[in-house]
Amino acid sequence: MKQFDERTTANLDVVLDEVCRELPNGGGDHETRKLIARKLLRAAQQGKKTLGALERVARQALQGILEGRPA
Repeated sequence: MKQFDERTTANLDVVLDEVCRELPNGGGDHETRKLIARKLLRAAQQGKKTLGALERVARQALQGILEGRPA
């Protein structure tokens, strides 16, 4: 996996936790978190490293999961 700088890693952690708090049980199940995390990692590898950009990606992934769309 591609290494990220400290800021990007922190942004990834913050966004994942923030978005997953909206899931049932205050964080969702492991598989759901993993799906969102994969989308976040792909986005960061493509250069989307700011909080805003990562949050948009995570919210789109969450919306897709909640609507039953494939990840």
